[in-house]
Order: sequence, then C-alpha cells, then structure tokens
Amino acid sequence: MPQDGDSGGDIFGPIKRKLIETKQKWARDGRLLTGETASPAKRKLPPGQREVKNWPVLDLGSHPVVTQKEWKLSVTGLVENPVSWDWATLMAQPVFEDTSDMHCVTAWSRFDNRWEGVSARHLLSVVKPKPEAKFVILKCYDGYATNIPLSAFDDADVLLATKWEGKAITREHGGPVRLILPKLYLWKSAKWLRDIRFVDRDAPGFWEVRGYHNNGDPWKEERYG
Repeated sequence: MPQDGDSGGDIFGPIKRKLIETKQKWARDGRLLTGETASPAKRKLPPGQREVKNWPVLDLGSHPVVTQKEWKLSVTGLVENPVSWDWATLMAQPVFEDTSDMHCVTAWSRFDNRWEGVSARHLLSVVKPKPEAKFVILKCYDGYATNIPLSAFDDADVLLATKWEGKAITREHGGPVRLILPKLYLWKSAKWLRDIRFVDRDAPGFWEVRGYHNNGDPWKEERYG
C-alpha cells in the first residue's frame, strides 16, 4: 500500500528502482555526512558541500511533459480561499524576483541564482491559511511529494519559480513551475508543481519515508533522519 507522499504505480513505472535503492542506502550509511558546522551568516558553503557553476540535473528519472497550456495548480486544505490557477492566472499575479543559493543533498551548491515567479507570501495572502494549518504538502506532476512546515513556506525568499537566470525554467529542472525553498536542501523544492495542500498534521513525502530527514536544513546537515 502506498505511504503518504508515495503515489505507488504512477511513479514507479517510469523511474529506475535502482536510483531509489541507492539513495536509501545513502541514508542508511550516512553518506556525505561530515560532522562539521558552519554559520550561514558567513559567505561559505554548508558542511559537506562543494560549489558548482552549472546546475546538475537530479530527479527520479522521469521528466513529465507539462506545457504552460496544460499546467494547473490546485491550492486546497485548511485555507479560507482554495484556488485553482492556470498559467494565465499565475502570470496575472505580482512578479517576484529574488537571488538565493541552492544546496542539494548530493553535496553540490550553487551561489546567487536569480529567480522570478510568484512569492509564497503572496499566495498565502490570497488563500489565507486557517489557524490550525501547520504543514504544507507539495505534490507534483510526476507523482513526487514532499512536506514542509508552514513556517518554512511562509518566508521572504520562497517562491513559485517560473524563471531562472532570466529564462523559463526548463522541463528537466521542473518547469514550467517549481517551488524554490532556498533555506532547505533542494529535494524540498518540488519540481513540476501541481498541488499545494495545507494540513494540521505532517505527512512525510517520497524521500522522507525512505530515510531522508524530515526537515532538511543544509546548515545543520540534516541529510538523513
């Protein structure tokens, strides 16, 4: 039976099971852990990370084809105003631009990424989460899911990104729309975003039930839980 964040058949068909088994072994073995600490206030990398200039492609082996015409985002759960946005509606929202770093659990980091899209705080102002909402569940067009506290989503640098470095985010990197959560490891920044649900109880997602940390703060080196 699929677990929370595990869509079962629709995700295991197109992906390579070996990839999942390998990353689960990383979690069991504690691969890449350094035991170091670092201060995010200083211009240096989180512990165990190396800087790259490119943007490596890492995913579950499946790149869903989602055109701007077909794309839709559902925002539901414990909110006063549930919404369903198509591409035109998304484009009608205030444009948000931000520059932030990104850190992948596979030990690479890239500084100063220029993003454009719609801020999470703007979305929150539209849907108005209820007081009992404490967590956000993110689901994607490839069947992937991940979970974050509402407090992590409600941050000044979080956005629904449509552009990177001035160009539309490509399919391989999660376009047309992906979430960007700069303060957490990149697996939390869900690609091919299609559903945001506000809930009162946490529900670990795809990697979280396979040995990865439930939070994923790179400065605390929360790779595995």
